[in-house]
Amino acid sequence: MERAFAKAEELAGTIKEYVNTRIESAKLNAAEKSSTIIANTIAGIIASIVFLLFIVFAGIAFAVVLGNWFEKTWAGFLVVAFLYLVIAIIIWIAREKIVRLPVMNNIIRQLFNTTVDEDD
Repeated sequence: MERAFAKAEELAGTIKEYVNTRIESAKLNAAEKSSTIIANTIAGIIASIVFLLFIVFAGIAFAVVLGNWFEKTWAGFLVVAFLYLVIAIIIWIAREKIVRLPVMNNIIRQLFNTTVDEDD
């Protein structure tokens, strides 16, 4: 009888170790996935800021060129501002396909380490 109790205690200890190991594994997995998402988000923000600066300076240069071509500097800036407005309206109308779905797919792909078909 004592031997059965000893085996039961050993089994309980093993189960407890197994559960603790699974919990630690889940914690490490969650930490890895969240750190990957945070790192990718920060990299995306930095790249977006650099791209935004490029767009701003390219827009200023294009406005100056158009202003020289029209012989009125304000006209060049007005045309560029109108182009920015048109682009913003297009992005706003198509925001579901252009922004929301790609961001969601990227986060899901990072969370589950799968590749999502780009057919949709």
